[in-house]
Amino acid sequence: MPFIDYYKVLQIDKKATEAEIKKAYRKMARKYHPDLNPNDKVAEQKFKELNEANEVLSNPENRKKYDQHGENWEHADEINKQQSQQKQYSNAGGGFGNAQSGGQDYSDFFESVFGGGGSARQGGGQRSYKGQDYNAELQLDLKDVFEDNKRTLTVNGKNIRLTIPAGVENGQIIKIPGHGSEGQNGGPKGDLYITFSINNDAQFKRDKENLYTTVDLDLYTAVLGGDITIPTFDGKVKLKVAPGTQNGTQVKLKGKGFPVYKKEGQFGNLYVSYNIAIPTDLTEKQTELFTELSKL
Repeated sequence: MPFIDYYKVLQIDKKATEAEIKKAYRKMARKYHPDLNPNDKVAEQKFKELNEANEVLSNPENRKKYDQHGENWEHADEINKQQSQQKQYSNAGGGFGNAQSGGQDYSDFFESVFGGGGSARQGGGQRSYKGQDYNAELQLDLKDVFEDNKRTLTVNGKNIRLTIPAGVENGQIIKIPGHGSEGQNGGPKGDLYITFSINNDAQFKRDKENLYTTVDLDLYTAVLGGDITIPTFDGKVKLKVAPGTQNGTQVKLKGKGFPVYKKEGQFGNLYVSYNIAIPTDLTEKQTELFTELSKL
C-alpha cells in the first residue's frame, strides 16, 4: 500500500495547530461525505483518507510518532525500543545483525516493519498489532438528541447502524469497538470514535440538562397578569403570569428541560425569562390613556 501524506490529504502545513487541523478536516469531510457523493468511489476513498489523517494528526501523541516515523508510526514504540536496545548492544561491542534478546532477532523485526523479507517473532510466532482507530464527527441539531435517535453512518465504505442516546452533549465522544481498520497478523480490529457536534437551537440554550429561553411579554399582561402559552421540546404549555411581573423575571418549569444522559425518565428544568415589550406606534387615544394613567 503506497504511503499517504496525511498533511497533504488535509491540505495543511506540517506546523498546523490543532485548531487548524480540526477546521481543515471539517471542511473537507463535508465536501467528500458519502451522503453528498452517492456512488462516487473517488469521494469515498478521499473520505476514508481524511478520517485516517484526522485520526492521526488530531492526536498529539500519534502526530509526534507520525512526524518521526511516517507510515510506520503505529510501530513507533517498538521501533524506539529496539533501536535503544540495539544501541546498547552496539556500545557493548555486539553486532547489530546478530544481537538477540529472549530469542528475538532485531534484524528480523526491522525487516518486517520496513518491508523486508523477515517477520518479527516473539515466542515462536508473528507479532500481532491492533488495527488503526478511526475518528468521525456527527453533526446534529439539538432537537435530534432530545429523544433516542437511530442513525446510519458510512465509515470507510461500511454502513454502521447505531442508536444515539437522548441527552448526548456537544463535543461528547463515544467509542464503538471493533469498527476501525483490520488488525495485522491476526490482531484485533481498531475502534471507531464518534464526536458529536450539536447545533444549539436558536430558541433554547442548553446547559447540560437544563434549558433556557426568553419570551416576549406584553406590557398589559405584565401589569395585570394573565395566561400565556409557550413552546417546549415536548409541546406547548400554559403559563400563568403574576400581576406586576418585572422585566427579566425568570420562572422555572420543573422537568421541562432536557433528558439526563442515560438516565431514563429524568429531565432537567426549563428556565423562562420575560422580556417585557414596550408598545410602539400608539394611537392618539392610547397616548391619552397613558398620559392620564401617568398623572394618577
